[in-house]
Amino acid sequence: MFNININKYKGVFNMNKYSKIGLTALAGSLVAGSVSAAELSASGSAAIYFSGGDSKQQKGNGWTMADSVTFSASGDVNDIGVTLSLELDGDSADGTNQFDNQSITLDLGDAGTLVFAGHGGDSAMSAVDDVTPNAYEEPWDAVTGSDADIINGHSGNNMFTYSYSHETGVNLTLAYINASNEVTDVSYSDIGISYTGMEGLTVGYAQGDVEVTTNTKSDEHTMYAKYATGPITVGVQTSEKDVDGGATADTESSGFGITYQISDDFTVGFTTHNIEYNSGDDQESTGISASYTMGSLTIAGAFNNVDNIANTATDDREAYEVGLTFAF
Repeated sequence: MFNININKYKGVFNMNKYSKIGLTALAGSLVAGSVSAAELSASGSAAIYFSGGDSKQQKGNGWTMADSVTFSASGDVNDIGVTLSLELDGDSADGTNQFDNQSITLDLGDAGTLVFAGHGGDSAMSAVDDVTPNAYEEPWDAVTGSDADIINGHSGNNMFTYSYSHETGVNLTLAYINASNEVTDVSYSDIGISYTGMEGLTVGYAQGDVEVTTNTKSDEHTMYAKYATGPITVGVQTSEKDVDGGATADTESSGFGITYQISDDFTVGFTTHNIEYNSGDDQESTGISASYTMGSLTIAGAFNNVDNIANTATDDREAYEVGLTFAF
């Protein structure tokens, strides 16, 4: 029988001691260099819509659906709050990529917030193209072609948006898109400023120079005011688009909206929006809307009428849409 006295050679063969020391040191270094644990969350919505009345739009049987689940991961990295947001949407913009809105948000604390939107972001102008109050959608919504001349600046993929809010109620928004033939031939930037320091009141202004096609530049700006008192909210807005070298393409728009909150759950609204052209007939939109909320369920709808669509005197149409939305 052949025996080895392990105790005699324990200084050579006892590796547990050194393994524990090495693993403990490695774990300590990993903890020292790690970030805080990320918070993961998911939210979503599903909707069933019925629309009709638009005689020049093929609606099929009128019934459609929408579905969306947004996944969010957030945590602190070197004292900066970082949030990744991905929206899984079966009705995404191109019909093939099931991911729709995608963004990374950097929370800089008192210095503001910076968002890089791979897709689905809003610029300073596009976020306020129509802020007049309504209970459902804008007065041109659901009517084919009526949104072609809406003054809304520009937005696109891979866009930076910076926002800052001061305790006095002054809010600043800056947006930037780098030049790209797929988005814009010339780098785009815009700026928006608003004031919310008085209870119930919001006033704002936004401006941007748009040049999606080289040498076709337009200066676009908008001003708006909205006031809420008790169950009533009213708002007005005026916008202007000046096209370089082509005064006949200049447009101006004006809008008005009022909503009345009948109860905590039920709201009705009336809105108007007109686009003025240098020649021809102005596009005139009016809409009535209503919404009713029961917990996570919302039933809402609108009936809209648009005359002289896109400056065409013979194109007057109306349309309606009703939606049943579930939030979870």
